[in-house]
Amino acid sequence: MTEIFGVPTQALMGQLMIGLVNGSFYAMLSLGLAVIFGMLNVVNFAHGAFYMMGAFFSWMLLNYFGVNYWWSLLLAPVGVALVGIVIEKTMLRWLYQLDHLYGLLLTFGIALIIEGIFRDQYGVSGQPYDLPEIFKGAFDLGFMMLPKYRAWVVVACLSVCLATWFVIERTRLGSYLRAGTENPKLAQAFGINVPLMVTLTYAFGVGLAGLAGVLAAPVYQVSPLMGSNIIIVVFAVVVIGGMGSILGAILTGLALGLIEGLTKVFYPEASATVVFVIMAIVLLIRPAGLFGREK
Repeated sequence: MTEIFGVPTQALMGQLMIGLVNGSFYAMLSLGLAVIFGMLNVVNFAHGAFYMMGAFFSWMLLNYFGVNYWWSLLLAPVGVALVGIVIEKTMLRWLYQLDHLYGLLLTFGIALIIEGIFRDQYGVSGQPYDLPEIFKGAFDLGFMMLPKYRAWVVVACLSVCLATWFVIERTRLGSYLRAGTENPKLAQAFGINVPLMVTLTYAFGVGLAGLAGVLAAPVYQVSPLMGSNIIIVVFAVVVIGGMGSILGAILTGLALGLIEGLTKVFYPEASATVVFVIMAIVLLIRPAGLFGREK
């Protein structure tokens, strides 16, 4: 058996694959956070709860209504986005002109309420979500076996992330979004419906979290705790990449997932803290993050 730095190649590649899958989820979740913060200036601590909600919506659609995985990829994120619209219209919109702390506290409270509802109904034990038939099995790459579903997760997450970046940074719609958040009065003078755009932006951001939850359902057990277990790491990813930076969220999420996977191979004891060590170092050197703008 071949080895790299004294580690069997198959074990190293397996951990890198796990790191890439985790990094894909980090990228998609931090992208949603970056969109919401960059466009609405709100620190959305409920993002992990929306991720969990997406996974549970997918699980409920399958087990209660017989809706398959492919329809869940569309319906569950739309359901999460609709919940997001209700929250934005009834609560968040009153806080946009206030300090970030108010939005953080409100969304933290919303996260606790959502998690509490699901814990009350389903307990804390995980619910299994069966893989679609097409994704059962693995590709034999010679040096490792690559599960088909994990390969799909990476491709799907990267495709959504890059498409979102392209729309926001390279299209007229993206320019309207940026104009509406940077100077809403001027944007409204040019006929842009800024309140509607803000609502749809929040819905899209939490919808991305819901989509990540659907993709995660067959990988991890569907549990009310799955959002709170990942949200702190995702916030660290956003801080390292730069608050509000779309490209920074994507690249940093993928990179930190791979670093986390490598750490589990060479120094397992540090795998749970390596992301936060990197965050501390980055903030000391560049407080705005790797891709953030210095004020």
